[in-house]
Amino acid sequence: MMTGTIQNREAFLNNIASSLGRNRITGNIKPPVWKHGPQDEVLKDATPDELIDVLKTQCLKIHTSLVMTDAKNLPETLNEVVTNYGGGPVVSWKDDRFAKWGLDSLMKQEWPSKNIEVYDWDHTKGKENIRQAERANVGLTISEMTLAESGTVVLLSDKDKGRTVSFLPATYIALIPKSTIVPRITQAARKLREMHLSGKQVASCVNFITGPSNSADIELNLVVGVHGPVKATYIVIEDL
Repeated sequence: MMTGTIQNREAFLNNIASSLGRNRITGNIKPPVWKHGPQDEVLKDATPDELIDVLKTQCLKIHTSLVMTDAKNLPETLNEVVTNYGGGPVVSWKDDRFAKWGLDSLMKQEWPSKNIEVYDWDHTKGKENIRQAERANVGLTISEMTLAESGTVVLLSDKDKGRTVSFLPATYIALIPKSTIVPRITQAARKLREMHLSGKQVASCVNFITGPSNSADIELNLVVGVHGPVKATYIVIEDL
């Protein structure tokens, strides 16, 4: 992986401080302690099942299908969703969890036998990944965290998890382990910070995706599928 260098950093920061009429702050800054924290109160005591109910309600508002399944029935459920979307081509991340969750037989044997093309993101192939995502009917990823309040999946990109998998294909499927559902963006941001503080690498590209693409820029008329998938399905897996 290529790394860059920072040049003229001190002069740049000194110039900003001078323009603000103060000296540079070089020590650690303590975060303020707020008297009230309303961002933590929303759905604070919700159980996992209650969060599912909130997510289901929100998915109706964002034109997104939500399907519940378990680990045993995940291959059958995923196959049904892809079939209802018209089959392939399918483009997916290269992720060990697909095999761990018993999807290898479906993705590498059953689908190809039915002439459903499957392409796994391969960082060594450069722009070929983009071409495959553009021609795909279905994009398949895994949500690292899902915000019940807004119906938002959180994707962490890396060399094997290209971000175009979620927005170039005609339709989109997100696999959601039930245990990863959180109330709202407050908890997601906190989890990302905990990853950083524990020494784990946090993706340079974090995508918050709420259902299929849509826009209401023109006279507040909502149009779905303007610049990305026209349909989206969340598959919540209960016992992973």
